[in-house]
Amino acid sequence: MPTQPTSVDFVLSSTRHSRPFAADARFVADGRPKPVVVFVHGFKGFKDWGHFNVLADWFAYQGFVFVKLNLSHNGLVVGGTGDLEDLEAFGQNNFSLELDDIGALLDYLPTAESIPAAEVDFSRLALIGHSRGGGLVLLKTAEDPRVQAVVTWAAISDVNPGWSEPLMQQWQQQGVFHVENSRTHQQLPLYFQIVEDYHQNRLRLDIRHNLRRKLRGRPLLIIHGDQDETVPMQRAQQLKQWQPTAELLVLPSVTHNFGGAHPWSSTKLPAEALQAAEATAEFLRRVL
Repeated sequence: MPTQPTSVDFVLSSTRHSRPFAADARFVADGRPKPVVVFVHGFKGFKDWGHFNVLADWFAYQGFVFVKLNLSHNGLVVGGTGDLEDLEAFGQNNFSLELDDIGALLDYLPTAESIPAAEVDFSRLALIGHSRGGGLVLLKTAEDPRVQAVVTWAAISDVNPGWSEPLMQQWQQQGVFHVENSRTHQQLPLYFQIVEDYHQNRLRLDIRHNLRRKLRGRPLLIIHGDQDETVPMQRAQQLKQWQPTAELLVLPSVTHNFGGAHPWSSTKLPAEALQAAEATAEFLRRVL
C-alpha cells in the first residue's frame, strides 16, 4: 500500500487586497525532490470542488507536489462553509486580481516551512488550469519565467466571454448584473469593475497576444473534451492555432467538468478526469 499523501493547508495574503485566501499542497513524503504542479479552478469554482481533492492525491501518488488555491474573490471565506457565501467579494473579482493571486502563491511556496525542502524542486514548476483557470494559467505563464510548463483543461481562449453592446450599456448604467449558479441557484453579482479592469489591462489579459509572443518554446498541453457544453472545442483549436508548437489532446465523449460533480463522494477519479490526469502527468514527466 503506497504511503498516504501528506496534506498541508496554508493561508495566503496579497498586497493587492485585504482578503486572505486558502491553498493546500499534497505530496508523498519520501525525501525526494518533486516537481510542483499548481492547479487553478475556474469561474464559480473553488479548490475543493467535486473531485479536486481526489485529483490532488492522484498527482501526489504520481510523484508531484500538487498545490491548489482558492482565488481570493471566488466567494469562499477562510474558515467558512467551504462553498460560495461571500457574494459581494465574488462581484468584486476581476482577472488582474486572479493573476496576482496566483503570483502571490508562487512567491509564497518557496518560503513555506510546512513543505520540507527535501520534498520539492521549485525549478520544475508547472501550472494546470480548468476552464477560466485555463486562460489564467496561460496568461500567468506568459508573464512569469518561473513557470516551466503549462496545461489547460477545457480552457477559455478569451477572458471576454462575448459581452454584447446592449448588455454592456445596461451593465454600466446599473453597475451590476447577475449570473445564476446552476448548482446552488444563487444569483451571483458581477460588478462593472471587471469590464473596467479588462480595458485597463488589455495587453496583459490578451490570451492570443501572449500565446503568440510570450509562450513560444514553453511546453504547452491543451486538453479539451469534444462534448464540452460550456467552452466549445473550437476554443482549444484557437489556442493551438496561436501556439502551433502546443500539443492538443481532444478527448472523445468528454464534457466540461470531465465527469466530475459537486459534491463528489467517491475515492476514485471520474474516468474522464483520469484520462486528462494521465495525459497531463505523462506530458509533465517529459518536459519538466
